[in-house]
Amino acid sequence: MSWATGVMVFVVIWWTVVFAVLPLGVRRAEDLVPGADRGAPQRPDLVRKALITTAITAVLWLFWYVAWVLDIFGLRLAG
Repeated sequence: MSWATGVMVFVVIWWTVVFAVLPLGVRRAEDLVPGADRGAPQRPDLVRKALITTAITAVLWLFWYVAWVLDIFGLRLAG
């Protein structure tokens, strides 16, 4: 496996996990100003969610890497 493959798998896993983490802990804004979206979060905490996403992705990527190295699922092509 090249480093580019590892990075791309990390990116794909990261984007998948971020959509699972985004709705966690979201509270609707109570004090709405005119023109504001009623479903907008009061505090989105995007930095914290990005860090959580990165940590989860690192663990999942590590599992994927071990499966790749040990060839658990027969991922390598003959040749």
